[in-house]
Amino acid sequence: MRTNLTFSISFFVRKKKNSPEQALLYVRITVNGRSKEISLKHDLPFEKWNQSAGKMQGNGAKSRLVNRKVETVRTRLHNIYEDLIKEERIITSDTLKERYLGQDVTHNTMGSLLDYHNDKMKKVLKYGTLKNYTTTSSYLRDYVKKVHKSNDIYLKRIDYGFTLGFEDYLRERPGLHNNGVMKHMERFKKLMRLAFHLEWIEKNPTLRFKLRFDRVDMVYLDHQELERVRNGQFERTALTVTRDIFVFCCYTGLAYADVRSLKREHVRTGIDGTRWIYIRRMKTDTQVRIPLLEEADTILERYRTHPKVINQEILLPVCSNQKTNQYLRDIADALNIRKKLSFHAARHTFATTVTLANGVPIETVSKLLGHHKISTTQIYARVVDTKISNDIDALRTKLRA
Repeated sequence: MRTNLTFSISFFVRKKKNSPEQALLYVRITVNGRSKEISLKHDLPFEKWNQSAGKMQGNGAKSRLVNRKVETVRTRLHNIYEDLIKEERIITSDTLKERYLGQDVTHNTMGSLLDYHNDKMKKVLKYGTLKNYTTTSSYLRDYVKKVHKSNDIYLKRIDYGFTLGFEDYLRERPGLHNNGVMKHMERFKKLMRLAFHLEWIEKNPTLRFKLRFDRVDMVYLDHQELERVRNGQFERTALTVTRDIFVFCCYTGLAYADVRSLKREHVRTGIDGTRWIYIRRMKTDTQVRIPLLEEADTILERYRTHPKVINQEILLPVCSNQKTNQYLRDIADALNIRKKLSFHAARHTFATTVTLANGVPIETVSKLLGHHKISTTQIYARVVDTKISNDIDALRTKLRA
């Protein structure tokens, strides 16, 4: 490649339009007769510039500063030229200028990675997942700004120390506990893996970082608590409506996003002649088929003529997730249930108290929940103590026979 190229660097000045006695310093890069210019953001007296020598005359502080800049730029451009040869890149005055300014693809930044991911994934990821990535992105930008004192950072400068520093930054954020920190680190690892696959970085600096999640006991209602919720009486209509929708999901296993999008078209006659729910999960786009238990079907009938449902496609008057969870906390307080109740507890209750505790095989529960793997169901669906007790009693009977 060297023998086919002519490469030269020259420095020159241009007079300022408003102050012709002053000049601005430029460098000209020429490859095979084609040139590109870069302003070096230095000014100097026009008469002090020696064009033939390519430097400023004199030994004063200003002359030394400008001449040192000239030599630094010359050395850097020669190094860039050698690097491009080693990388077997096509070398032009444009590629040299782009590399010098940090605009070529080998010098992508964290900001460009975040923008690329958000642009490519906005039609792929679900709203909630994309929202979580947006939060992680804002933390990364803030970390770079506060800790690295810059608005952006080259991906090639991100190392294992940066990774550990980002974890420390997250742990200092108010309201973020270990598992929240780990979820942001998990998304950061995925972003850097994307950069590696795009060949924007030579190695993944997060590869050795191990995610350390704390085990969290899923909140669900046992049989007695579920009955208290079902039979609870409330003065506020909003609590009664929220309770009914929550109980509906305790008997169907639907998540909040799925029950909110539940429409008339999703309820059909199943293989056994009874009413089933046929719906795709919002989170995973997985098709699930759920036979309607009597408790759930009764609630659907109860709200068939509700003002927010009648003449609409939706089946239940579901309010916002934030309001729903607030109402559930009020319900738990009113019924003296000492558990941190949220809407997702309905899904866990379905998996444990309603299905597994009543002998429904875990393979069936997995299908009803829309899980791809049994291992996922084993995390969500607790085997409650009564089920263990019943199984052991059956074992004792067999052993005595």
